[in-house]
Amino acid sequence: MVDRAALVAHARSTIAVGSRSFAAAARLFDAQTRERAQLLYAWCRACDDIADGQVLGHGASAVQDATARLSRMRTLTAKALAGEETGDPSFDCLGVVAAETGLPHRYAHDLIDGFALDAQDWRPRSEADLLRYCYHVAGAVGCMMAVVMGVAPDDEAVLDRACDLGIAFQLANIARDIGEDDAIGRCYLPVEWLVEVDVPPGEHMKPPFRARLAVLARRLSGMAERYEASARTGTKVLPFRAAWAVLAAAGIYGDIAREVAARGPRAWDRRVTTSGADKLGWVVTAGWQAMRRSSFPDAPRDGLWTRGAATL
Repeated sequence: MVDRAALVAHARSTIAVGSRSFAAAARLFDAQTRERAQLLYAWCRACDDIADGQVLGHGASAVQDATARLSRMRTLTAKALAGEETGDPSFDCLGVVAAETGLPHRYAHDLIDGFALDAQDWRPRSEADLLRYCYHVAGAVGCMMAVVMGVAPDDEAVLDRACDLGIAFQLANIARDIGEDDAIGRCYLPVEWLVEVDVPPGEHMKPPFRARLAVLARRLSGMAERYEASARTGTKVLPFRAAWAVLAAAGIYGDIAREVAARGPRAWDRRVTTSGADKLGWVVTAGWQAMRRSSFPDAPRDGLWTRGAATL
């Protein structure tokens, strides 16, 4: 039988190294929600590391055995969701949190489908392709996190807002990591976007195209801002501490996209990060926002991608 306390300790140490931004936001949850968020994060981190040949989010490299890695990921995830011990603490973490929250299994499978796209060297052709990918690798996680925070698994309206936050995060990550992704042979900029600014596919990181690349990064940042704004509306139905954590995370990750846009062609000279002081600033600001979240406008999701189009 799994030792829950040991799994929580494993998850806590994983998040401390794997994502300081997520760790900072998670501290704002009540104790039970925080532990469950950490358990879910440990599984997400493990899947990401397996897919990208990295350790706790660091040192990504092109992998030569992507199919075998994906198969291992699917096998261990299925065992965890079936309530079986997997022999891997990060996957056992998923089993615990899924059992405790009634987490719909489809979201875990949707996330792995996103990793499968990377394993196939998939590239988005259109903006719609990009957004579907963002759902699979991040929007699905937003839905899972919402359930962890107590949202009913069948509350589709709130889950749509949670999905929007995951998409906003992923758009920010894509904008920030264009150079790092290029180094391992990946590109998430839609081919149609590259054609629009007359950048040959595969050459977007070359110096002559940096100014045009900055235009596309600003486009990603603007998209991220729209999805972030939608997600903020969804916090109106969350408990205070959950709303506080979500709003803090939205601000912290939103700053990444905004800083990439502000740097222009120099955005990839050094990695964009959020300082400890900036994180603290968002914790304070988000607390104030959470207290007055009932006054947030009921903004419609007009024009935003919806989960009904998730199949790639």
